[in-house]
Amino acid sequence: MSRVIETWKFRPHPLLANAHMQTVFGLRWPQRAAPYAARVHHVPLEDGDQLALHEDVPFENSENAPSILLLHGLSGGHDSSYMCRLVERLTPRGYRVFRLDMRGCGAGEGIARKPNHCGRSEDVASVLNFIAELHTDSPTTLIAFSMGGTLALNMLAEAGEMRIGNFERALMICPPIDLFSIERHFRSFLGRPYDKFFVKNIWAQVLRRWQAFPETAPKTIPQRPKRLRDIDHLVVAPSGGFASAEEYYAKTQPGPKLEAIRQPVTILFSQDDPVVPFAPLFDFPHSSSVETIVTSHGGHLGFLGQPGLDADIRWIDWRILEWLEHLPLSLEKCKQRVCSR
Repeated sequence: MSRVIETWKFRPHPLLANAHMQTVFGLRWPQRAAPYAARVHHVPLEDGDQLALHEDVPFENSENAPSILLLHGLSGGHDSSYMCRLVERLTPRGYRVFRLDMRGCGAGEGIARKPNHCGRSEDVASVLNFIAELHTDSPTTLIAFSMGGTLALNMLAEAGEMRIGNFERALMICPPIDLFSIERHFRSFLGRPYDKFFVKNIWAQVLRRWQAFPETAPKTIPQRPKRLRDIDHLVVAPSGGFASAEEYYAKTQPGPKLEAIRQPVTILFSQDDPVVPFAPLFDFPHSSSVETIVTSHGGHLGFLGQPGLDADIRWIDWRILEWLEHLPLSLEKCKQRVCSR
């Protein structure tokens, strides 16, 4: 089983202790966005689609500066608040930051005919290899949020001990582990508002893709579905070769694959996450390469902490920086094992 670490003590903001407030204000809390200054790469995929990859260079640019690949969550993109904040935190500290727009997301709209889904692990592998070709001597760390973590976990489970690009280790924040549990949760009273939120955003994305690529659209455009599961069944599953939403969930959820991971992964979860159920994290056996960090509060990607403990209330950002600065012994052993292959 994985090791559970309890060194990350999160104390929520006294006015934002509720999980839903953490989640909503975590997304909406005001912040000053730095001017966009990234270089955009188009990463080709084997099926003809492309991904948009945004590269922000460190203040003291060098070819062997360590690279960070950021993966967004469902309906997110390179301009999601957590992605932009990390660029501002990391580039002054000497990191080269890559923000990926997954298929049809952000700047990826118009260059991908197929939708993104939890099984597109090969897309993440293609990006890691692309980064390694750009910067041969730059070690790469992966930081993934929500659904981005699902893709990355699937990729690492499938890779086993095979190193992809210059990958070294990964941090997954609130990743969906059991897709069936999310579908059930979204049918509940507390989960329904989040289901509606994602339906609105994802259906708009689907319509824009059908407009850009009319040959992929059905003859009659249906009305907006009521549930995310309906979009998964009508759009996502057929595009990925799955017979139904249920088959899609069964084949792309990472829970049953966690035991196959052989490279260092840290998973951070909040017990009160109102979007992604926490309990399935421990319903499946993990390999010894998987570390888990669990906080009592934090919501979904919120983690707005008490004022005065860090430079600002974005607790998660400062823990990410600390995590990056400490190379675990398990990682050193893994690097020796992988590089010797």
